[in-house]
Amino acid sequence: MQLRYNFRLYPTPGQRAALAQAFGCARVVFNDGLRARQEAHAAGLPYVSDGELSKRVITQAKKTPERAWLGEVSAVVLQQALADLNTAYRNFFASASGKRKGPKVAPPRFRSRKDNRQAIRFTRNARFAITAGGRLRLPKIGDVPVKWSRRLPSEPSSVTVIKDAAGRYFASFVVEAPAEPLPQTAAEVGIDLGLTHFAVLSDGRKVGNPRFLRRAERRLRKAQKALSRKAKGSNNRTKAVARVARAHARVADARRDFTHQLSTRIIRENQAVMVEDLCVKGLARTRLAKSVHDAGWSAFVSMLEYKAARYGRTLVKIDRWFPSSKLCSACGALAESMPLNVRSWACPCGAVHDRDVNAAKNILATGRAERLNACGGTVRPAA
Repeated sequence: MQLRYNFRLYPTPGQRAALAQAFGCARVVFNDGLRARQEAHAAGLPYVSDGELSKRVITQAKKTPERAWLGEVSAVVLQQALADLNTAYRNFFASASGKRKGPKVAPPRFRSRKDNRQAIRFTRNARFAITAGGRLRLPKIGDVPVKWSRRLPSEPSSVTVIKDAAGRYFASFVVEAPAEPLPQTAAEVGIDLGLTHFAVLSDGRKVGNPRFLRRAERRLRKAQKALSRKAKGSNNRTKAVARVARAHARVADARRDFTHQLSTRIIRENQAVMVEDLCVKGLARTRLAKSVHDAGWSAFVSMLEYKAARYGRTLVKIDRWFPSSKLCSACGALAESMPLNVRSWACPCGAVHDRDVNAAKNILATGRAERLNACGGTVRPAA
C-alpha cells in the first residue's frame, strides 16, 4: 500500500528563494492552463486536451518573453502542476455525471500567491535524491537539510515540497510500504466517539478529550487581536499573520500527534475495531461546531482505517442511524428517547447503564454481527 511520510525541511535563504520561484512558476502554469480551458469553453471551442494544453502553456510559453522565466525551474514541477489541473477537471466531470460518489466537486479555481499552502511535486523523472549526508537533493534548488524522524521503508516514488501558512517547509514522500501484519489477538473493541470524552471503549475505558483548540483560545485570541490592529499591507501585519498561523499550527500538530498515538494503540491491542460512521459535516452545522472540529473525529477514523489495512486488523463502520445510546446492551430493549443531558439510565430489565459505555457495547455487538454476515455466518436474532 502507498503511504506518505512527512519530514521537516530547513532550506537556506537561497534555497527558499529558489523554492518561492518554483512555487510561483507552478502556480502560473496551473492558472494559464485553467484560463485556456475556460476561454475555449466560453468561445464554444472543443475541450483542450492534456497534450495540447501542455504544449501551449509550457513548451510554447517558454519561448515567449512573458514566460521565458519558466525555463529556470525543473520541467517536472511544471508538468505536475498541469497534472493537478487535469485531475481536478476529471474529478469535477466525474462528480457532475454522478460517477464520483460523495459531495459534489466544484470546478477548478485559480491559485493565488496568498494561498495558505504552496506546494510543488517532483517525480522520479526529476531525479531527486537523498544524499549520503541525509539531505534532499532537488533539481535547480540544491541539497536541502531534512530533519529525519524515521527511515523510509522503501525508495520514494515522488516527493512534494510544501510551505504552510506558518512559513514551515515539509517534504512529503510517497512510498510503497509493505503490509506488516501484527500477531493475532482475540480482543475486539467498540468505540463511541463524543465530546465529554473523546472516545469511550466497550471495555469501560474512557479517553479524555484534550480540547486542544479550547486550551489555546486565550493565546489565539491575543494573537488575532494584535493582527487586527496592524495596518493592511505593512510588514508588521505580515509578521502578525505568521504568528497567528504558528499558533494554529501548534494546535493542529498536537491534535494530530494525539490521534496518531491513540489510533496506533487501539489497532495494536485489538483484532477488530468497531466505530460509528459519524456525519461530521452535519454536526459541524450545529451550535457544537467548534467543539466538533476541535475533536477531529474524521482524522481519527481515517487513521484507524489505513492502519487496520496495514497491520492486518479489521475496521467495521456502523451505520450513523444505529440507536446505540438508546438500546439496552443487556436485553436489547429500545428506549423511546435519550436527550444528551442524560448520562446514565436504567432499563426496565434492571440494568443500569453509563450512556457512553452502553453505546460502545452496542457498537461492538453490531460490528460483530456485520462481520459474521459478511463472512456468510448466521446471527441469532435478539430476544
